[in-house]
Amino acid sequence: MRAPSEVLLLCWRDTCHPQGGGSETYLERVGAELVRRGVRVTYLTSRYPGSRREEMRDGIRFVRVGGRITVYPRVLAMMVAGRLGRGRLAGFAPEVVVDTQNGVPFFATLVAGVPTAVLVHHCHREQWPVAGRVLGRLGWYLESTVSPRVHRRHRYVTVSTPSKHELVDLGVDAARITVIRNGIDPLPDGLHPQQMPADGPVRLCVLSRLVPHKQVEHALRVVDDLRREGLDVTLDVIGGGWWAPELRRFAGELGIDAAVTFHGHVSERRKHELLAGARVHLMPSRKEGWGLAVVEAAQHGVATVGYRSSVGLVESVDDGRTGLLVDGVDEMISATRKLVEDEAAARRLGMAAKVRSGRYSWSATADGFVAAFAEMTGESAAPRRGPRWRPRRR
Repeated sequence: MRAPSEVLLLCWRDTCHPQGGGSETYLERVGAELVRRGVRVTYLTSRYPGSRREEMRDGIRFVRVGGRITVYPRVLAMMVAGRLGRGRLAGFAPEVVVDTQNGVPFFATLVAGVPTAVLVHHCHREQWPVAGRVLGRLGWYLESTVSPRVHRRHRYVTVSTPSKHELVDLGVDAARITVIRNGIDPLPDGLHPQQMPADGPVRLCVLSRLVPHKQVEHALRVVDDLRREGLDVTLDVIGGGWWAPELRRFAGELGIDAAVTFHGHVSERRKHELLAGARVHLMPSRKEGWGLAVVEAAQHGVATVGYRSSVGLVESVDDGRTGLLVDGVDEMISATRKLVEDEAAARRLGMAAKVRSGRYSWSATADGFVAAFAEMTGESAAPRRGPRWRPRRR
């Protein structure tokens, strides 16, 4: 099956952005796999303090423009200019565009002139309120009503069956939704899964962006409750985000400052070192499309305790076999207590999770995209508007 020669990826952030996370990792890993197959890949995204306007990374050309909101119209304007042979996209003629819908898509199909896939990790109904009353309502209207109508003839890609069901509930035709699950990076060279320490405090960990909907406060409550019961537990919080000061404040209010370490953004090696030393990985997120951190912890034989209601964890965690799914913070406390007190149970779940993690690879994820692209080029796309992409004038 032939991969397209050129692909354009759109996402409001990349992994170098201070608030970049799993969805950005997913898109970049797919882009890197496509590059390895001879595809020319350009990734359009927003700027952030200290960012470069352009750079090459893993063979992908990153082009940054605009901010959190202005990136959307500015990317569309750049695409229009590129089709006219002008601007920073002059000379780049993608056969396919991937429009990442992180709540709101770029609506790239209105200007692309080539088949466009809409990549959705999960729907954001529960997350929009944090944007404020007016912006939250507008965002949900664009996501739940406008986007399904604009993209009614286009291919959707999502990362789990539960997320597919969410899209169907919004009116997206199930036949136009392709589920392409996350891959997983190999462990850094020289780093191997470690045994859980035999003495000292039992270490718990959270691997997450620090934003409100990740609900890391619930993990802090788990630590507080278990320590009050006399269990010697600590928590490593791996990741950064604008909600970090609130989490530090809350840890202080609970009186568990000394038991919680906020590591912020760390290197890949350090991330895996921290995961490897944990007994349990906690994932109290309100919403996940899949939960890449679940599989990263599983590489080290570390099971996850997470929320059933978060949607995507229903697939990334095999409840009772590779981890535990619960229905609230009280149940999370109980489930974590069980694995802290019963090391054998934690090992059993962790080893099963490790075996399951071996199923996933970014190569397989890229295979899914190549197959989806092949289907798209045979589908009836929206009518083209204006000229097709053309080379730079000389």
